[in-house]
Amino acid sequence: MNRPARVALVLAVVAASAAATWHFVSFPSASTWNEEELRLIASLSLDALPDLPPDPSNARGDDPAAAQLGHSLYFDTRLSANGAVACATCHRPELMFTDGLTLAIGAGVGNRHTPSLVGLSHSPWFYWDGRKDSQWAQALAPLEAKHEHAITRSDLARLISSDADYRSAYIDTFGPLPTFDIPAAASPTGDAAERARWSALTAQQRSDIDTLFSNLGKALAAYQRKLMPGAARFDNYAAALAASGSAERDQGDALSAEERRGLQLFIDKGMCVTCHNGPLFTNHEFHNTGVLANPGELPPMARYDGVRSAREDPFNCLGEFSDADPDQCIELRFARDTNDLVGAHKTPTLRNVALTAPYMHGGQISDLAAVMRHYNEAPTSMLSHNEAKPLNLRPPELRALEAFMHTLTAPLATDPRWLRSPE
Repeated sequence: MNRPARVALVLAVVAASAAATWHFVSFPSASTWNEEELRLIASLSLDALPDLPPDPSNARGDDPAAAQLGHSLYFDTRLSANGAVACATCHRPELMFTDGLTLAIGAGVGNRHTPSLVGLSHSPWFYWDGRKDSQWAQALAPLEAKHEHAITRSDLARLISSDADYRSAYIDTFGPLPTFDIPAAASPTGDAAERARWSALTAQQRSDIDTLFSNLGKALAAYQRKLMPGAARFDNYAAALAASGSAERDQGDALSAEERRGLQLFIDKGMCVTCHNGPLFTNHEFHNTGVLANPGELPPMARYDGVRSAREDPFNCLGEFSDADPDQCIELRFARDTNDLVGAHKTPTLRNVALTAPYMHGGQISDLAAVMRHYNEAPTSMLSHNEAKPLNLRPPELRALEAFMHTLTAPLATDPRWLRSPE
């Protein structure tokens, strides 16, 4: 065979191989959704999100006055020891109430990535390990954490008592303030000097400060209950499917062919919907998915310790500062605490996920493409356990899944005035 003939043969083989490869990774030509796929798509739509139920442990959770007070507190840097940290420092409205950082930075550097607050009020558990069982109890912890606000509850009480606006708003919403001379820098969770000043108070004085402290958390929660996701392109697509009465995949231009393929992978071969289900794309549960700890950090016990912390929290649903009856604290009373929860972290919402990088509990994964690769490979964690299994998806399928993630981006369904500091 002469040289031109050999070259032609090689080119023909390469072309045939490329054509075969292209055929292998091309998207299926199915033009309709089956009945189960339609059911799953409808279940993910915001149209399926129920009204936010009341929090029985927070009698002021839906009180407009409490929300207004919480709004002011949320953006106020005076709620920190250095006067520079507000709740909005880490949960920034313009970043869907995250901060864009690997690890949260307040008065110091934390050891966890800042999760979004959007839609979080629908969850029964808070923090990556679920160590708080209400949004108001969660709001209290950062205030005294030394790497976050680093202020004490007695200094917060002094601020509310001394500021005319806060004083008036608090009394109108929650009733009388403490009448004794509140000491500075006193807390049961602080350093030795702060704990000593706390111990020097009478039991009634400590209870009065704790009541005020818990009420601040309830006001902050009332504000955060207003932070809800808005309808995204995916929701428009799901609505068009439902309105048309048709299973045809091509419903206008709401989603591209690649995005529709990503949706199919999400609810089927990719098994994403196993954990990221419901209208908020989370089951509000805890899973170990093989994410490595950050460098220098031991594998966390995560939910295994978190549920135990929640039970011991004086501000939990069963505590004296809760407004709930004991029989309303179902989640706390019957929370699972088995050994398989070691290393399990809370499933985050995927709403607006394209805007909330980096990802995972420690910000270990920088972008969505890397997240897709992580779940595709499903590596064994440092705890020799991973609930997820390798997906063996090909690169075009991973790109389609990532494309679908972008269809979940939308402005919040929240009055814009709540998204900026009050005047």
